[in-house]
Amino acid sequence: MEDLSLILLCLLAISIFGNIDSNRTKIRRNRQINEGTIRLVGGKNSYEGNVEIFHLGIWGSICDDEWDIIEANLTCRVLGLGNAAKATFNSEFGRGRRKIWMDNLYCQGHEKRLQDCRFDGWGVNDCAASEAAGVVCESKNGTKFESLVSKKPAVVRPKLELHKEKDIEVRIIGGRYSNEGRVEIKVGKGQWGLVCGDGWSLLEANVICQQLEKGFGQAAVQSAFFGGKHESILISGIKCTGRESNISECTYEAFGNGVNCPGHEDNIAGVICANELPDLVPDEVEIERSAYLEDRQLLFLQCAMEENCLASEAYKLDKNDYGYLYEQRRLLRFTARIGNVGTTDFRPFLPKHAWQWHMCHLHYHSMEVFAHFDVINSRGEKVAEGHKASFCLEDNNCLPGVEKKYACANYGDQGISVGCSDTYLHTVDCQWVDITDLQPGLYNFKVSINPEFKVAELNYDNNAAVCTMYYNAVSVRLLNCTLQRP
Repeated sequence: MEDLSLILLCLLAISIFGNIDSNRTKIRRNRQINEGTIRLVGGKNSYEGNVEIFHLGIWGSICDDEWDIIEANLTCRVLGLGNAAKATFNSEFGRGRRKIWMDNLYCQGHEKRLQDCRFDGWGVNDCAASEAAGVVCESKNGTKFESLVSKKPAVVRPKLELHKEKDIEVRIIGGRYSNEGRVEIKVGKGQWGLVCGDGWSLLEANVICQQLEKGFGQAAVQSAFFGGKHESILISGIKCTGRESNISECTYEAFGNGVNCPGHEDNIAGVICANELPDLVPDEVEIERSAYLEDRQLLFLQCAMEENCLASEAYKLDKNDYGYLYEQRRLLRFTARIGNVGTTDFRPFLPKHAWQWHMCHLHYHSMEVFAHFDVINSRGEKVAEGHKASFCLEDNNCLPGVEKKYACANYGDQGISVGCSDTYLHTVDCQWVDITDLQPGLYNFKVSINPEFKVAELNYDNNAAVCTMYYNAVSVRLLNCTLQRP
């Protein structure tokens, strides 16, 4: 009996010290990876995939908020893969890691590392695993074959309408209710198959729900929550505008048995449909009539600088210079009044406990990147931009008979009721675009609400006000504002 006890004790010791040695090996392995190292994961080859960054010994994702070709170009150059062919969004190469290290990344293009860019802070984010940022690079240092492949013209995705539309069937099953489930598709007399979740968003979910006459897309699911096996995936890379009446009108990347679906085994597309949703509309008349210029010293813009609300040149100024705080920035200010004309309240997608308290402005921010403000030249390029990095949503004005429900003060609930509007006056911090370095000329000015389609709405075609902008270095004038899609 004593011998048996001794043997068990030895085995336990071996197990404990074995685990310690294993953990030490992992730690040593991680120590060999430099802080800030980046890599691409989930792609079909070495020059595409979701971007991951190594921080404090852990790999984590980068959120696609504010992610665009500038950040994508920097990523590809750091990896030695030339410039980016495109920036990708919505976890196009599979769901990202639970750990999200970076959000709202702002790069100017000259940086040497991603961490040299401005961002909200390590681990500070309001994102989900379905919002991983990615890239497709133009490989320069890969094999000759890889270089040839990466430089070939972009593949034009075919449409499902290549098959007869009447032969395409869609269904959602596996949910607790009839309005939710995994998406399955069948062509002709073939077998029912799943849809890959890569790049799956509210726009695609909206088409499915409307095609099945189950209302509108309330949530786009990228997991096996509603069941299904990865090997049953029949189609991948579906992309819709959200306006289509049938999934056959959308484009796709691959179709058939054994189709490649990047990411984890549970990367399966699903939807939750709803008959009632909010519908936000910016007041384009108010934007047009309220615009004006203000020259303001940095002394009065410190809170705004903390929230990345100034142009990149403002952050290059030498803070040790005696006159730093007296440097002036030229601001295009305007009032934004956002009304809810939908059938239910607009609420932040983050739960209340996840809101962030900002000392500068003394209120909780419930939603990162609620609005974009862009100045666009005749070639369609953004030459100046602003954004509401964080937003406090409340009912400021309501139609007669509609009672105000939401208020930011005292940690109150945030949202916009049906029949009410949330007004950000021209005097509020960040309610501007910094145009200090903009040359006089004729431009388009665009104010986009819910620009990344993070919160489901009845209609996205009225979420942006686009105006003609005339700037003569002394004054600014907005004309002919119309409602469009972000």
